[in-house]
Amino acid sequence: MNVASGKGKHFGYPYCHSGSIPDPDFGDQGKCSDFESPLLKMGAHVAPLGLEFNTGSMFPTEYQGNVFVALHGSWNRSEKVGYKIMRITLDGTKINSYETFVEGWLDKEAQTSWGRPVDVEFMKDGSLLVSDDQAGLIYRISYQN
Repeated sequence: MNVASGKGKHFGYPYCHSGSIPDPDFGDQGKCSDFESPLLKMGAHVAPLGLEFNTGSMFPTEYQGNVFVALHGSWNRSEKVGYKIMRITLDGTKINSYETFVEGWLDKEAQTSWGRPVDVEFMKDGSLLVSDDQAGLIYRISYQN
């Protein structure tokens, strides 16, 4: 996760991954230190496919302006990761926290999943939609006080 704070920023792809890992095919074309470092490393194989800023007012005030990220998850690891929705809190361009908002698609003990989040979308009413390409569903998450 990073912030494009101006023109001409280069975040390393495809030469460098996660700020410090040279790509096996293109890593010899630039040093990782030549590129903008990530503000947040989400981890290998979590597959963050979709993100959305919450600009609505359905959820409590502390959720406004937060970034919600769908972690599709790994498929080729002995211990699977991802399979959840993360919430990132910001202070301007500084990341304050990175925490789980919704999980449960992955049974960590059995290493089986019944769903994989793909994208998130806030609706006009402030509710959050989550698409799932494994279960073929769209979930609606809402908040009531």
